[in-house]
Amino acid sequence: MDRYEKYRQHFLKNIRKRLEEWENVDEIGHQDVYRLLHSIAGTAAMIGMHDIGNYARKLMEQWGENEEKKWKASDVKERLAPLFQLCYEQQIGDVSQGEQGTKQGDEPTVLLIDDDPSFLMYVKEHLEQNGWYVVAIADPVKAVASFYDVRPDCVVIDIHMQTKTGFEVLTFLKEKLKQQFVPMVMVSIDDRKETRMKSYEMGADDFIPKPFDIDEFIVRIHRQLERKQLIDELLLLDELTHVYNRKYLKQAYEQLKSDWHRTHEPFCLAVLDIDHFKRVNDQYGHLIGDVVLKQFAQFLKTNVRAYDIVIRFGGEEFIVLLPATDASEAFLVFDRLREQFERIPFQSGDTTFSCTFSTGIVEVNDPSKPIGYWIELADSALYEAKNTGRNCVVLAKQQKASYRRTVKVAIVDDDAIVRAIVADVVQKMFAKEKVALDLRAFKDGEQFITSEWHRGKESCLVILDGVMPKMDGLEVLQQLRSQKDSSRYKVIMLTARKSEHDIARALELGADDYITKPFKLLELEARIRHMLKRMN
Repeated sequence: MDRYEKYRQHFLKNIRKRLEEWENVDEIGHQDVYRLLHSIAGTAAMIGMHDIGNYARKLMEQWGENEEKKWKASDVKERLAPLFQLCYEQQIGDVSQGEQGTKQGDEPTVLLIDDDPSFLMYVKEHLEQNGWYVVAIADPVKAVASFYDVRPDCVVIDIHMQTKTGFEVLTFLKEKLKQQFVPMVMVSIDDRKETRMKSYEMGADDFIPKPFDIDEFIVRIHRQLERKQLIDELLLLDELTHVYNRKYLKQAYEQLKSDWHRTHEPFCLAVLDIDHFKRVNDQYGHLIGDVVLKQFAQFLKTNVRAYDIVIRFGGEEFIVLLPATDASEAFLVFDRLREQFERIPFQSGDTTFSCTFSTGIVEVNDPSKPIGYWIELADSALYEAKNTGRNCVVLAKQQKASYRRTVKVAIVDDDAIVRAIVADVVQKMFAKEKVALDLRAFKDGEQFITSEWHRGKESCLVILDGVMPKMDGLEVLQQLRSQKDSSRYKVIMLTARKSEHDIARALELGADDYITKPFKLLELEARIRHMLKRMN
């Protein structure tokens, strides 16, 4: 410890104290903020915290001294968030967002099912270093129940577990996955021939004996992920246009139905038809017609969002599914695409021509109805578009108004600096989402557990520190998991890097994920995104 360390700790303690005071007020005086910045700027440089001092001085210049106005507490915290991040870095290490390998939230997902927490921790760490998102579940019963929320691209199952054998898990998952391909990899210390034979006979895609070399294990998992991608493309992609074929439509609709039951967000179904396509085939030939179809499909894939689903329904007709989108938003999307597409030139010999398309859109706000019902409504709107001159977008008759969900997020940590920077991450993340955020910060586990705020029927994401006074994170987790409605809570544990025992205990108690301090902010954001996909 250098000679300034005790002064730095006292300095950070004073900042935490001020943040705790600000958590309990709605407004903060301009002079109060200026005085804090002035104090930080004057002290930080003297005790070797030059980055903090320089940034505080820069904020002072932006803030200005002579004002008497009041600021919303949320606005103050947002403007000072980078300063709090610097304090956090000084306190427990670098949280640089620029490191390679930071996950973005859309990586392949591997589900690990094993009742040995040490094995889960070891494998999870190495697989995530390879760039995948890994969900580690110690309870096989919970793993089976969570399967549809996790939506894994590969599942690793230990054969010998206490509450349910790996063969029972494999049988259940294979029965449920008749319409999908998800590779199943069995692992076991039992490497007898009959065990391996039984695994393959029951539908396992690979068997890896324990103990194994982690490098070889990673290669074999990578191979299974590649197989899944290839088979999905072969089975579900249209051969000509390389967008999804109509076989995928039912599966995609079922997934959106599942999402709707969790989020109550509307989604849209659009039916698109290339105008006068028969004339293109008759005038320029079917080969040129195929070129038009391929370019139209690629045009749609390129210009819709990554998570929108483009399907060739048949001939020159396409369906596009737009998650988390209402009818007015979908109308603007396809009206823009319509204007862009009609300007694209096509060539047949010396002749240049253009094409247009018409669109019928329906907003799905009652997925209990079969997909055929919604296609029929969108088709009727498309028919109207064709009869009103083509090259236009028509909305189907409006159904009942849909509503947006509210997501509850609790930050439970005894460090006010951590609460401030995590809150800033969550608020900025939700600013890009089409959901309302109900965010609360709690300074210890007891304050959270006794709060009525998280009671009720809504789902709640809890970002939970492992070590706190009064009631630590493991006690909080244990209480949440003992409740009848424990499935409402998704829990991300914040743990110290050397707390292997606490991580193992958290997995045993049912933590949904964990992240070690010091953490990168983009890493935390990616894990929150994955967890929101799973919330029910």
